This record gives sequence, C-alpha cells and structure tokens, in this order.
Amino acid sequence: MEPIRFAARIRYWDPDKASGLAVSDVPAQHVAALGGLKQQRVRGHIGGVEFASSVMPAGGGRLALSVTKAMMNSAGVRVGDRTEIEIHAVGRD
Repeated sequence: MEPIRFAARIRYWDPDKASGLAVSDVPAQHVAALGGLKQQRVRGHIGGVEFASSVMPAGGGRLALSVTKAMMNSAGVRVGDRTEIEIHAVGRD
C-alpha cells in the first residue's frame, strides 16, 4: 500500500475546549484506502518526523489521526498549525 499524503490542520478533538486530545482530520478521499471509518493503528511522518499513532472515527463521516504532544514537539508544530502528514495502516502493507 502506498502511503497516504495530505496537509491538515492540527485541532482539538473537542473544539469547545482549548485543551485535550489533538487530532488532524484525514481527507475524505483517503478514508476508504485506510479501511474505512474504524479505529486502527497507523505509522507515518508528520512534518518529516516518523511516528506511530491511531486513526479513529470522528463523527460526520470523518476519520481523525491522533496527534500526541510528543509528535508535535518532534515535528515542531502545535495545535492550530497546518502540516504535511503521511500515513499508512499498520498490517495493510
């Protein structure tokens, strides 16, 4: 499977809070290639830095990538930033 590449903004899971889980939405055109709207492990790069994380359904037909503080610190990005992301599902190579 070819890696999925896209640019996305990092946001808080709950937009009404200015804290908590940070995520980036996977563009709709890539959801099927990742296996649909289900939680699963992924690997990839954010801002050129390698990571392991998960994607999960985010409501409204969206899939969201969990973005940890460690991922953001390593890539030099923060919530609100738009960054380049590359992912592939673990076990679907």
